[in-house]
Amino acid sequence: MKISPEKQSRLTHVAHRYYIEDWKQGDIAKELGISRPLVSRMLSEAKEYGIVEIIIHEPEEEAEQLLKKLKLSSTIRGGVLVEDGEDDASTNDALSQGAVNLLHQVEAHRLGLGWGHLIGQLVTWLEENPQEDSTISDVCPLVGNARLPARNYQSDENVRLVAQQLSATPHFLFLPALPENIEEKKVLCSTEIYRQILQEWEQLDTVLVNIGNYPSSPDFASLVRYGNLLQEQHACGRMLAYYFNDRGKMILSDEDFAIQIPLEVLKKCHNIIGVCSAHTSPQALLGAVRSGILTHIVARMNIIQPILY
Repeated sequence: MKISPEKQSRLTHVAHRYYIEDWKQGDIAKELGISRPLVSRMLSEAKEYGIVEIIIHEPEEEAEQLLKKLKLSSTIRGGVLVEDGEDDASTNDALSQGAVNLLHQVEAHRLGLGWGHLIGQLVTWLEENPQEDSTISDVCPLVGNARLPARNYQSDENVRLVAQQLSATPHFLFLPALPENIEEKKVLCSTEIYRQILQEWEQLDTVLVNIGNYPSSPDFASLVRYGNLLQEQHACGRMLAYYFNDRGKMILSDEDFAIQIPLEVLKKCHNIIGVCSAHTSPQALLGAVRSGILTHIVARMNIIQPILY
């Protein structure tokens, strides 16, 4: 349909006032010295002439498009993206549910469980929503137990609770995540307990690993394990008890005494699912994706967009 330049300019002005500047129709009518019903008709005409286009973005479609772009530029094969909730707790609930749904999608059987804030939230969500139809038969920890009382880092206990809600068999590590030093780690990794968990790790088909932010002030254990390496190589995030930078480089140290699944064993797993919490930054997710380790992600849609450009 043809339209005169004068009319197009007038319809554009009205549409801009209403849709962009959020004016009320009555205020637009008063400005132009016309009736409010005429403003309404002009807005309808603006749609008819293509001056205004109304696009409704469905969350599912947006998530699908974001995942599609991510698949084209990384090793990611799939995942679950969620909208932000009203607060961090509701967002983490949605992320936890998304992670459990993804376990169903990939038909996980032998599951390795990391630690961290979202893992703790996932355990809580499962306690309230047990999965009787789960395909998972075995669950084991990917990292030792922290001395912290926080539930998020009690690996064996979280494995016990998850296995209980999934009707699966739990396997325990019974070793600390951070021994006193590298010598103690060597002793502990020579035990039968470690040998058995290593066998479990080698049989995993799916793992859930946390993607966390690298703190601006490193804790004492990290300083002992890495010295100045984390600062020198610009660490931006953490996966299990490993650190990486925004280029995806895993930062390794000969003095690292953490007891966790070896990277070479982790990389052999068929499904490596990185789970983000409500606080995970785009930079941390970008580094994790660039590492080439992850095959799937569970994250907020709002932190995917920044890493695609």
